[in-house]
Formats: sequence, structure tokens, C-alpha cells
Amino acid sequence: MESSAGNSIRLNWQAEFADPERESLYRRISLAYEACQLRFALYIAAGMYLAFILADYGVLGDGAAFQALLLMRLTVVTACLVLLTAVWRNPAMAQRPLAITAVCLLGITCLLLTIPLRPEPEGMHIAALIVASMALYLFIPNRPVWMLAANAYLLLGFLVITLAWAPISGVLMASSLALLAFVNLLGWLTNTRLNRLKREQFALLLEERSTNRRLKREIEERVALESQLRDLACTDELTGVANRRHFFELAEHELRHARRDGTPLALCMVDVDHFKSLNDHHGHAAGDMVLRTIAGCCQAVLRESDVLGRYGGEEFVIALPLADLNTAAAIGERLRRRIGDLCLPILEGGPALTVSIGISRVEAGEATLEPALLRADQALYAGKARGRNCVVVAARPTGITPRVPNHGPLGVHEPPPPHAPLGA
Repeated sequence: MESSAGNSIRLNWQAEFADPERESLYRRISLAYEACQLRFALYIAAGMYLAFILADYGVLGDGAAFQALLLMRLTVVTACLVLLTAVWRNPAMAQRPLAITAVCLLGITCLLLTIPLRPEPEGMHIAALIVASMALYLFIPNRPVWMLAANAYLLLGFLVITLAWAPISGVLMASSLALLAFVNLLGWLTNTRLNRLKREQFALLLEERSTNRRLKREIEERVALESQLRDLACTDELTGVANRRHFFELAEHELRHARRDGTPLALCMVDVDHFKSLNDHHGHAAGDMVLRTIAGCCQAVLRESDVLGRYGGEEFVIALPLADLNTAAAIGERLRRRIGDLCLPILEGGPALTVSIGISRVEAGEATLEPALLRADQALYAGKARGRNCVVVAARPTGITPRVPNHGPLGVHEPPPPHAPLGA
């Protein structure tokens, strides 16, 4: 069969999934419900058969017929209670067709034997059989083929009992068989419709879950892609530090903090010495490796609150929150020494790896980073003119230059006089 709900759902003639794996999954998920339904049906059946004992005694008295019916009804009640206990202990029993069908056949046998043992108007027995037939379809969670088998046994048993021990008129017999056949048809169609609806809902639930999982994966992939794009937009691809645009975003944020709190903010410009010669002598791959190494050294020396970015080419720029010129000069000197102590085999035979560093401070009244950055850049080129491999602190705008201890030719230097030439 085909269903128009969602994707096509293939069902067999029993209104079950044609795919065994899907049917097995459906049964596993519906096991708790079917176990509860079966326990309820067994409670009702046991109670009704116990109630029939009182009716039997009122009609038959304490005779042999009553004793026979009492024994049969107690047998059925016992079977119901045994199956009920088994289902309580092991809910999987609710999907064992042999056990369920055995109890159903026992109950039908007792119901059929009531016809010759307890004489009543024929209509009463036929009504009881009709109720039993409908109950098999609607209340017993059994497989459809076993429902058909139990109802076929009921019809055949009714025919045999009435012909052998409780004959009725031909017209009543034909009417009763027709009525029982109609009840079976109605019960089968109703049961098939219910099974079909349940499985369609189950298939739609599976499809919805699959769609939700797919959407979740797509969302996760989208979030990961957006994160990757943000990283690409904010990170220098070669060195892994902040690119120029992102550095200025972070540094401006630190500038606002410094202006609000009245704390110092220093800037450092770092330039690799003789980088062009290094590239020409060792190749661009070595140059890229040097830039990554410089970035790693900076990250190792700097504090967690410091902001590092690649300014362009072989230049890096650093924002040092809560650092005055002396602190910034000390940090710059540690960085210069760390880089100078590196031993890179790939650079053997060429100039040593060194950096020049220019330092300035954002002064009171400066609303942007540009003036301090320009002073750091001027101090950097002053260091280049002095022989490179040094740390130079820029003069204050007022002309007062903070002096930093001189550590020799490779130490921290003052900037040159204004008339000194600025070498590269």
C-alpha cells in the first residue's frame, strides 16, 4: 500500500510496514503502550469471567453444568492472570502472539461451551459472541493474522456447537453467521485503519526527527562556517595573529578603557631586520617561517591582556594596556633578546635574525591611536638608522624624552636628534 502522508510509506496487507527493520523499530517503540493495553484487557477479561460465575449460579444452581462452567471460567481467569503477571515482569510478552492467542482461544472455547451448558435465548449467546469478536480486534494488541485465526475459530466453533448440541433454525443460523461475518469485516477494517494511522504517524515522526537532525547538522555547519569566516576576517592567515583591521578594533577598545579609567596605554612597532635580504638569500618559504616564529615569540613574551597584530609585510604592532613607557620598554627588550637568541637552521649562512622595536605612549588628550602609532613608527625607523636590533622609545610630544637604560649596541636607545637621517 502507498500512503500520501510524507514520503511514500509502504504497508503490507496487515497494515504493517513492508520494511522489516522499520516494523521492528515501530514495535520496539510501541512495546510499552501495547503491554499496558494488554494488561488492561486481561484485567477486564478476568473480571468479566468471574462475574459470569455469579450469573451461571443464578441460572443453573449448584449442578453439574454449573460445576463444568465454573471450572472452565476459573481456568480462563487463571490463564489471564498468568499472562498478566508475565507481561508485568516482561513487557515483551505483549508482542508474543502465541501466548496471547492461546489465552484468546481458551476464552473463546469457554464462551462457546456456554451455549450447550447454559440454555438461554439464542440472541444472548450470539450477542456475547459478537462482543467477543469485536474485543479481539479492538482491545487485544495481537498481530492481525492471529486475530483472523481467533475469529475464524470462533465462527467455526459456533457453527459446530449449534449443529451438534444446540440446534437453531436455519434462518437464525444464516442471520447469525452473516452478522458475525459482518462484525469480522467491520473489526478488520477498523483495526487496519487504526494500524495504518499509527504507522503513518510513526513514519512522520521519524521523518521529522530526521529533518531535525539534518537541520541541526546544517546549523552546526553554518555556525562553524561563520566562525571560520570570522576568524579569516580577523586573523592574519600566515601568522595566526590579529590582522591589521582587527588589531585596530581591539586597540581602540583598549583606548576607550584607558581614557575612561585614566590608565596608560603603550604601543610597540616591531620590524624584522634585513627581511628583504633574508627573503632573497633563503627564499620566501623561509621568510614566512620567520614571520610565524616572530609572531610566536611575541605571544610567548606578551601578557594575556596585550593585543598583537600584523601591521603589514614584516611589521607587527602591539598594544600594551596598563603599561607606561618603562614597562613597555622592558617588554620590548625581552622580546628583542628572545628573538636574538633564536637559532634557526634554515637561516644558517645568512644574517642573524633580529628585530627593531619602536615604543610610544598614548598621551592625555589624544582621542585616537594614530599620533602614538606615528611616534612609535618614527622611533622604529630611528632604531633602524642607529644600527637595528634595538628598542627605541619615542619622545613625548612636549619634547620630553623618557630615558631608558642603555644596554650597549643591542640595548634600548634614545631616538636620534631631529636632524639625524632615518635609515630603513
